[in-house]
Amino acid sequence: MPWSREFEQPISLPGRKPIATFEEAATFIQRLPKAEQSKPHWQAAVEALIMAAESKEGPTMLARIRVMRALNQGVDPLARVRLANAYGLIRWRRLEGLTYICQTVASS
Repeated sequence: MPWSREFEQPISLPGRKPIATFEEAATFIQRLPKAEQSKPHWQAAVEALIMAAESKEGPTMLARIRVMRALNQGVDPLARVRLANAYGLIRWRRLEGLTYICQTVASS
């Protein structure tokens, strides 16, 4: 049952349970409005899901990446960094001049 295959890591979604299988991802995409489904990033996600499901043993990472990219389409790329910074999950360290490096804070 290729559509029941699980991703290596579930895809987290705010306010709902994570997407763990190809079937859950396909159902999520099918429930989107038709105008949203027809956008190129969702079409690429569907194509990757179909290819991964048909291969039966191939890696699922490409399908997961495509779904994640589609979910994050249009999201401010720095929004997550700002949120992590606000919650103290990352720290900035100055290297030299105006160069900074972002480090995750180790959880204890």
